[in-house]
Amino acid sequence: MMEKKLKIDSEGIIELLGMEFHAFHGCLEQERKEGNTFIVDFLGRRNVRKAARSDMLEDTADYGTIYRLVASEMEKPSNLLENLAGRIATAIDSARLGFWYIQVRVSKNNPPVGGTCSWSRVTVTNGSDLLSVGDPHSF
Repeated sequence: MMEKKLKIDSEGIIELLGMEFHAFHGCLEQERKEGNTFIVDFLGRRNVRKAARSDMLEDTADYGTIYRLVASEMEKPSNLLENLAGRIATAIDSARLGFWYIQVRVSKNNPPVGGTCSWSRVTVTNGSDLLSVGDPHSF
């Protein structure tokens, strides 16, 4: 029996969601001393046609590399989530993993806002978002 050839557009989305870190980001002395829980979500758009056909790691972006880049930036304290998210996006872009669009969201657990707040979040983008993601509640 002849195997069907995989039909796929070149456009693909790679996501790493829920990367959790205990880190020391924030403007307050207490945040820098005690640290907090942070969640990082990554979304990148790139050509996935070759990887979809070959099933070979060298034909796509290595998820472990993305995670290590995020972890490395999480170790360097920032006052602002905007700075942290921007540094992560820049590090991934600089690694030349073939993404033409990168989106990084950093969430901080129980931010010190003087009241009840589960999470604060900042999302930064880098590149050209040629297609929109359908569900506005998805990342």
